[in-house]
Amino acid sequence: MRRAVHAIISGRVQGVGFRAFVEREAEALSLDGWVRNRRDGTVEAVFAGDETEVQHILMELNAGPPAAAVTDVRTAPYEGPLPPGFSALPTT
Repeated sequence: MRRAVHAIISGRVQGVGFRAFVEREAEALSLDGWVRNRRDGTVEAVFAGDETEVQHILMELNAGPPAAAVTDVRTAPYEGPLPPGFSALPTT
């Protein structure tokens, strides 16, 4: 079953390679979507794919790369359009 999720990740998640980490993990899981930094210091991402792979990346977000310190991951269903593949977008 296909699932799409919008996530907001808080904590020390900018300047620590978090976007690159998310991009590598999402591509390894063949997920569609995107990741970007937000001016408020959080990281925002959308993931779409097989339920198992989406659940896996959501667990990985809680750990992040070694220099990160994730304090919160908020998720909500995502229903917008998504092109195939995964990409890092500019800060919003």
